[in-house]
Amino acid sequence: MDGPYAIADRHFADADGLLAALVDDIAGQLRRAVSERGTALMAVSGGSSPKRLFEHLAEVELPWSQVTVTQVDERWLPVDHPDSNARLIREHLLRDAAAAAHFLPLKNAADTPESGQAACEAHLRALALPFDLVLLGMGEDGHTASLFPHAPELDLALRNDGPLCAAVQAPRPPQAPHPRMSLTLAGLTASRRILLPLQGDAKLAVLREAQRAGAVEDMPIRALLRQTRVPLEIWTSP
Repeated sequence: MDGPYAIADRHFADADGLLAALVDDIAGQLRRAVSERGTALMAVSGGSSPKRLFEHLAEVELPWSQVTVTQVDERWLPVDHPDSNARLIREHLLRDAAAAAHFLPLKNAADTPESGQAACEAHLRALALPFDLVLLGMGEDGHTASLFPHAPELDLALRNDGPLCAAVQAPRPPQAPHPRMSLTLAGLTASRRILLPLQGDAKLAVLREAQRAGAVEDMPIRALLRQTRVPLEIWTSP
C-alpha cells in the first residue's frame, strides 16, 4: 500500500447532527447515481450501530426501485435468526419508501460460507460495480466488515487483487461466534466512496490508535486507512 487515502474527518457536535447529515449525504449520492447511470448500488453494514440511520433513510423519497442494496458482511445464519444482518436490514432499511429497493444478501443456500463463496463471488461480480458507496463500521478491536485481527483469512482478504468476498471463521467466540461471509479489501474498495461513521470516545480512541504506525493484522481497519484506491470518509461525533 502506497499511503493513506482517508480524507479529513467530518466532525459533528452530536450524534443527531451526524445522523441528519449522513442521511442527506447518502440520499444525495443515490439520487445522483440514478440520475447519471440509471441505477444505484450500495453495500451496508449490519450490527446495532446503523439502525437509526436505516430507519431515517427508509423514510426518504428516492427512486428506490432503481437502487440495489447488498451487504458488507453477513453471519452464515437462517434469514430469520436474531443475529442475521439481512434480517436487520430488511426490518430497519427495506421498509416504507425503501421497500422497493432490490436486496442482494451475501448469505446463500450453501451449508457453509466456504461452500457458498463461489456463488457469492459470482453474484457480486454480476453487479454494476463499482458501488456508489460502502457504509462501514469499526469494532473496538479495530476490525471492519468481518475482517478480524489475526484471522487466518486475512492474507487472502487483504490482497488488492484478491476476491471480492471471503469466507471467514469467527476467531474469538463468544464475541463473534458465527462463521461469516465478508467483503474483502478488493470488494470494499470497488466503490466510488467509503463512509465510516463513528460515535463515542471509545471508537474515537480506537481510530486514533489505528492511525498510528502498526501492523494491519493487529487492526484490519488500517488496510482501509492506508489504501490508495478510493477515499475513506470518516464521520465522527461524541
